[in-house]
Amino acid sequence: MNQAMAQGANGTQGQRNSSLDLAKTLKDLVSDGIISQTEADDINSARCTRDQTQMHPLETVAARQLLHRIEQKPLTLELLTEWLAARANIKLAHIDPLKINVPAVTSIMSFAYATRYGILCLKVSREALVVATMQPFDRSWVESLEQTSRRPIQIVLANPADIKKYTVEFYSLARSVFGAGSSATTGVGIANFEQLLEVGKLKDADAQDQHIVNIVDWLLQYAFDQRASDIHLEPRRGKAKVRFRIDGVLHLVYELPDNVMTAMISRLKILGRMDVAEKRRPQDGRIKTKTPNAREVELRLSTMPTAFGEKLVLRIFDPDVLLRSFSQLGLVDEDYQHWQSMVGRAHGIVLVTGPTGSGKTTTLYSTLKQLAVDAVNVSTVEDPIEMVVEAFNQSQIQPAIEFDFAAGIRTLMRQDPDIIMVGEIRDRATAEMAVQAALTGHLVLSTLHTNDAPTAISRLLDLGMPAHLIKATLNGVMAQRLVRTLCPECRSEVSCDSEAWREMVGLAAADGQSAPSTVFQPAGCLECRNTGYLGRQGIYEIMPLTNTLLTYISSESDIQSIRRAAIAEGMKTLRMAGAEKVAAGVTSMEEVLRVTPELGR
Repeated sequence: MNQAMAQGANGTQGQRNSSLDLAKTLKDLVSDGIISQTEADDINSARCTRDQTQMHPLETVAARQLLHRIEQKPLTLELLTEWLAARANIKLAHIDPLKINVPAVTSIMSFAYATRYGILCLKVSREALVVATMQPFDRSWVESLEQTSRRPIQIVLANPADIKKYTVEFYSLARSVFGAGSSATTGVGIANFEQLLEVGKLKDADAQDQHIVNIVDWLLQYAFDQRASDIHLEPRRGKAKVRFRIDGVLHLVYELPDNVMTAMISRLKILGRMDVAEKRRPQDGRIKTKTPNAREVELRLSTMPTAFGEKLVLRIFDPDVLLRSFSQLGLVDEDYQHWQSMVGRAHGIVLVTGPTGSGKTTTLYSTLKQLAVDAVNVSTVEDPIEMVVEAFNQSQIQPAIEFDFAAGIRTLMRQDPDIIMVGEIRDRATAEMAVQAALTGHLVLSTLHTNDAPTAISRLLDLGMPAHLIKATLNGVMAQRLVRTLCPECRSEVSCDSEAWREMVGLAAADGQSAPSTVFQPAGCLECRNTGYLGRQGIYEIMPLTNTLLTYISSESDIQSIRRAAIAEGMKTLRMAGAEKVAAGVTSMEEVLRVTPELGR
């Protein structure tokens, strides 16, 4: 901030217990060279003609979408809040809802008190309270809050729009949780290994109670807003936890009374058309939702009995994420050409390998979406159907009636298919039917759970597939992982030792490339919640079955030999592929090392 702003900060110290008004704010902005006098007059006159009395002065200025006169940056509400924090000589805070203990902060003051003074408690500890304010010169509430909380107050300034939004959200959620908990107290938990009978206690909360409905609606919307891929509802002794998986990492979101969690799970089971009364065995269900912006999102539900009750995991399938372009998936250049060559054949088997959560389903769905033209019959056998897509025919296996993967492929063979997608090759029967389908002129896409592409050969041999049939049908294998991508707003360069970096990530002078002298590392900013990462992208190890590799496949196949031969034929291992993403500034070394297996030779 410039010198004029610093002087202005000194001049405003005497404004204690006074609220910001638009006229004074505009005067200060002009004085600090942020806006011109003409712009200030226009804002002031426009305010007089519109009812903007409920808006914070910074919100009024930000709504005009002006440019900072000195820095030529858009005068966003965030930038204006930074300016105000510097002028008021007060620490700036960014509200991250995932890091706030909502029950604790909402117990410090009432909703009416928070809205009256434009404040929100962000952190509660034995030593102090951290309270965000949108009125930095009004301290009339500090003394009374210190007396009632018996703790000193640390005041920070936060974006006024965020304070308004999260004040409503946090207190509405707290009211719903309290209402659900008080309408019925904790009862006897089913399948609880440490059963505790509390005499005089009533039944669990009602799943159709309006408080529970509100909590579930908040949970789903919150998960969508935070870009969560999974929601975990986990019972514990006397309480329960809600966690979100965001960019592959779990975050604790909320802790609830166990009876409220039980009612929430019942509510979700009702929506998912599951048996609410059955809590002893696992169940699967699905929910289709529509977000406020009219975007349809599917949820897959899975319950499982645990030591302290029934656990529920919801996997979120956003169509915008599941059916992304190959460039968005990170499958580009040579990798894309190899993949298109493998899936572009009229027949054969193409396998995608990797652990759970590595993006295999997204890759297959995106590929099928591309292949499913009117002239082609695309059919799938899945367990379960991850997402309903109109472009192809989807079937879900039903083990209870002996309709498994093998039976599904056998049935599809009589359905005149061109392309068959099998959810997973798990056993010998499924592998045999996949081979038969490939031998009779069909293209079969499926998944395997192996660490890398060459190991898929040994996995098929372990399932009892003869080597000559593997050589006759397998087009190729692709192993993949998801790495978190560096936030473009805050990533920072760091120098690295070329030789050490080359050895660490396994680049090993592949294709004659030289290791860069600098790479990027995560830093952290508001956009990425100070994690340094924003979103995920795939890294791929693609192994087409060339004539040379076919000679290495036999009943006595040595995976190390196949791997060395594949690398000699041009295959980039997962770490080599990750190294290229590091060199391109897409991700960090640490992230590649975290998700990829050690380079095998």
